[in-house]
Amino acid sequence: MNDKKDVLDKGPFFHGTKAALTIGDLLEPQHFSNYQDKKSNYIYFTATLDAAKWGAELAKSNSEERIYIVEPLGDFENDPNVTDKKFPGNPTRSYRSKSPLKIVSELKSWERHSDEEINHMLSSLRKLREQGKAIIYD
Repeated sequence: MNDKKDVLDKGPFFHGTKAALTIGDLLEPQHFSNYQDKKSNYIYFTATLDAAKWGAELAKSNSEERIYIVEPLGDFENDPNVTDKKFPGNPTRSYRSKSPLKIVSELKSWERHSDEEINHMLSSLRKLREQGKAIIYD
């Protein structure tokens, strides 16, 4: 985890989801994951709009895609699921925390990835699951 003196990233931070939340709500770990059929030990967030868009677009649910601007209320660390495993360093500026994230506002206007890009990503994720490689280190 990061030390308060050694801040990993100053944000702003985003969380993409299909959950309908309100300003002041807290996102906390130990809720069912948007991506696996289990409770997640962490809450995930990013400092890039592109990664947040993927979070909203790929979340399980038929609800509306949403991107929230969030404030971490505790320490956080690089997300090991993307950092150095899929991308050297942390170009997606993706993080996780065992502390809550506070909803500061909702980003009302953003451009989705194309249907072709989303379908390609969904197909790639399906292939990883079939190969037993869709592992989230949580």
